[in-house]
Amino acid sequence: MDKISQATRRHFLAASAASFGSLLLSGNQAVQADSSEIASTDHFWYRLAPEGPYIDSQRDNKAFGFGYGKVYLSEDNGKTWPHDANFRNADNITFSCIMKNGNILFATRTKLYLSTDDLKTYNQVIVKNPDGSDYRPHTPLDPNNPGWYFHPLDGVHTWDVDGEEMLVWGNYCNVMGGAVPVNIYYSTDQGQTVKIAYSFGQNPVFQQKDAQEGDMLGNPENPVVCRHVHSVAYNPSENAFYACTGDHDRTAADGTNKQECHWLRGTYDKTQDVWDWQVLVSVNSNSRFKSGGINFVDGQLYWAADANGNNGTMPHDRGIFTCAPGDLVDIKKHTRLFNPLYESANMIIEDEVILSAHYAPASPYSTGFTISPDMGKTWAEYDLKEFGKRSPVRFHKKNSEGWFRVDLRKGWIERGEVLFIKPKPA
Repeated sequence: MDKISQATRRHFLAASAASFGSLLLSGNQAVQADSSEIASTDHFWYRLAPEGPYIDSQRDNKAFGFGYGKVYLSEDNGKTWPHDANFRNADNITFSCIMKNGNILFATRTKLYLSTDDLKTYNQVIVKNPDGSDYRPHTPLDPNNPGWYFHPLDGVHTWDVDGEEMLVWGNYCNVMGGAVPVNIYYSTDQGQTVKIAYSFGQNPVFQQKDAQEGDMLGNPENPVVCRHVHSVAYNPSENAFYACTGDHDRTAADGTNKQECHWLRGTYDKTQDVWDWQVLVSVNSNSRFKSGGINFVDGQLYWAADANGNNGTMPHDRGIFTCAPGDLVDIKKHTRLFNPLYESANMIIEDEVILSAHYAPASPYSTGFTISPDMGKTWAEYDLKEFGKRSPVRFHKKNSEGWFRVDLRKGWIERGEVLFIKPKPA
């Protein structure tokens, strides 16, 4: 396997201010970044993102990046960055999405912003409750830990629903950065309005330190609790959304059990602007339903399981599974396409390529990827050891040059590098 040079492993966010300054050119010139060296496996090419802005999201030929007090927009897949804007809180960006009409929605830990003019301007978007009132972030007891309100674990958040683009995502949170409510958000107007689609209840475990009753986070009227959302995806065959959450069983102060692993199915009535959500499954952590990477292809449901814990029967019920959506609750009707043996809760499927990855702290692989070039008929696994212990998350659809974008997270969730993967022809 070809090696990536040490020089290409340098990352923009770790670079000095002086080195960054050398990338900023005067006048109307664009920020230019050299291409990264390309390495190869039998099934795909891969390369780190070039030095320059941290590439947080992509769509077709566009890429959104940030770093050192600015946000950036590229129109040639991150080669140059002709559009930028000052943004002092850039290092705390946790989410971004490029809409079909070119709008860019991006978020810090607690605030959402929208640009409709290629970053010439941007404005804050206040999330709305289902009743139309403002949904405001809590005032943290520790101001240094306000929580991650908008940070997702998956990377695909927009779908064509009844001929219109719809944005739906959930926050993967309560890992670092402070306690935060868990929600599913949506927009039907390219990010101009963002609303709560579903709000989980008050988890007794993931609350602020020294919180009193009035400080409890979450929907007090919802008994369904979770730690965070793993994945949300849309099935056009049913006109329905599916979401799965994690992570474990928790015992409340009164001794009752609070399961955090759920699958939900939601339908949206755009004429009334209302959601109907049903909990399909609630289980312990040693289950294939503790999972992520939900995908739908030709009406069939696919997902990756990261079962763990000591509950239930061993070995852990892991793997990459498929079934008809209506058969989700009946494990006898599931087909396990592949068992990577280790925890895996991220996956994307595009053009018959299934790409998944290992959870680094629970795997002997340093940076482990699982790939099928033919919708699960054959499989291969690779350990990209040169990156060290990394967990690949937030898989974005291929750009106009055929490259998937993947976050490489230190341990499990701390931001590290950005990797691009291009499948080879089958």
